[in-house]
Amino acid sequence: GITQFPGNLAAGVSENYNGIRKMAQITGMELRIQGINMNLAPVLDVNNNPLNPVINTRSFGSDPEVAAKAGASYIEGLQSAGCIAVAKHFPGHGDTESDSHHVLPVINHDMERLKKVELVPFYKAVKEKVECIMSAHIHFPLITEKDEPATLSKFFLTDLLRKEMGFKGIVMTDDLEMNAVSGKMNLGDAAVKSFLAGSDVILVSSYGKNIPVIYN
Repeated sequence: GITQFPGNLAAGVSENYNGIRKMAQITGMELRIQGINMNLAPVLDVNNNPLNPVINTRSFGSDPEVAAKAGASYIEGLQSAGCIAVAKHFPGHGDTESDSHHVLPVINHDMERLKKVELVPFYKAVKEKVECIMSAHIHFPLITEKDEPATLSKFFLTDLLRKEMGFKGIVMTDDLEMNAVSGKMNLGDAAVKSFLAGSDVILVSSYGKNIPVIYN
């Protein structure tokens, strides 16, 4: 009973932004009918690495401007139906050759490059008043000195996203149980670090032993 739409890559190739807006609006309406008021979408990562094992067709495409316009259209449509959009994975998971579900990916780009490519869709999303942004478990050694993912970085979540980009909505982590984080540290410590870095919502996918650890 749920309307099946093309995936993001097919939608991006069409460059039919009005169609993407309508697609997201219908999705949002159907979610609200089911009692769901948040959709962990859209993926705003630019699909610029053919070896990427986890983003690929989840992206709207390899052109930052197309990804930005398609993402903004999706956000507008979804939120017009009263369903919260979650733009992800900030500041960009597109140019990785590894999967953060298993390891901590590293992207060796500086801020100048990120602003030209990876951040373009996120700037557009903030302008579109997206209500939530999800952080990425990606390490950027040319930008932050510490060997930590953006999810735990005050530079990315507060200095860049809040202060420079002017985002005023909800900051949500990607799942902390992914091995990029849980394989490196206790999830209680990770949750506190992410909160202090600027996260509002700590996301975990299970109801297991990590909940009391994080709560405590």
